[in-house]
Amino acid sequence: MKQFIVVLIGLIIFSCGNEPQHDFTLKGHVKDLKKGTVYLQKQQDSVMITLDSLEINGNLDFELHSELSEPELLFLKLDKNDNDEGTIVFFADKGITEIHSTLKNFNFDATIKGSKQQETLEEYLIMMSKFNDRNLDIIKENFETKKEEDTTAMSFEDNFNNLLKRKYLYTINFAINHPDSEVSPYLAISEVTNTSVSYLQQIYDALTDDIKASKYGIDLKDLIQERQEE
Repeated sequence: MKQFIVVLIGLIIFSCGNEPQHDFTLKGHVKDLKKGTVYLQKQQDSVMITLDSLEINGNLDFELHSELSEPELLFLKLDKNDNDEGTIVFFADKGITEIHSTLKNFNFDATIKGSKQQETLEEYLIMMSKFNDRNLDIIKENFETKKEEDTTAMSFEDNFNNLLKRKYLYTINFAINHPDSEVSPYLAISEVTNTSVSYLQQIYDALTDDIKASKYGIDLKDLIQERQEE
């Protein structure tokens, strides 16, 4: 009997010492969520792949886990079980990221605390929101002065194109000024893909060697090569 107890204790200690370790943990909280399913996903070859999922039933707090070899853009998807879904996009790195949001405005109320890459991305998104606000102002001004159709049409097109150029230039400069962040090559391949190859090359040349060797650094290099071959 004593021998059995010793073996049992040994098995318990062994199992506790071998709990699965994860590169990445997402701790989430969705206010007012009673039932639904949360999914941790990533995009691979234009296809969304689920890394982990959990059915929520009364507990507002949840944890999702995944292997993560390097910083990467991930997605937290919420299926509310009522044909309504929401998705939060964030930059993940090894360790813990915390996301708090609400059921009513899942996409827009999200606060994200985690990687330094996420902080850099949020810095960029703050400026992009200002550009988007200005875009709405241009559209509003266009409607309000529609009586002068010819002049308005030309003015609207000019204003819109100028704003688009400013957004592109800001993105390019932002990427060049953050050479040690995976966010820079990500922005190049996702936000200014159609800009001139010379600008893409400037972003790539500014990157540190570590970032050039990252997932998005390699993707940027491949994009530049494809554009040069066109």
